[in-house]
Amino acid sequence: MKTCVVDTSVAAKWLLPAANETFVDQANHLLSMHVKGDVQLLAPDLIVSELGNVCWKAVRRGRTTRLEAESALRRFIEFAIETVPASDLLPPAWSIAVAYDRNFYDSLYVALAVVAKTELLTADERLVNALGSRFPVRWLGAF
Repeated sequence: MKTCVVDTSVAAKWLLPAANETFVDQANHLLSMHVKGDVQLLAPDLIVSELGNVCWKAVRRGRTTRLEAESALRRFIEFAIETVPASDLLPPAWSIAVAYDRNFYDSLYVALAVVAKTELLTADERLVNALGSRFPVRWLGAF
């Protein structure tokens, strides 16, 4: 079975209404593959905090309701994405962040892809442009 790391930019597409969102179909196809057992998805445990923040912002901006956001967060847990403690990724993430001048949050996802010997799928085109030639960081738009 293929394994992929996903970041918050992908997972948010599963949870929130598609208000001018790009690559929702690709994200949903990836999730469908995971649910069927064709792909195993991984993420640092940080993803839960980041998704909570994304949902909170969506409520504040009127993109969704509080109840819909709470339901979305419960659905994420039901997707059974395997999470890895961020503390287990500290040394490689720190090295990536410092060497390539990237924020530590993104570096945790990249480090997990490296450690798990797989690729990170992201909708963050800037991250792909910055690190895609050096690390297994792939753009969701090409999925």
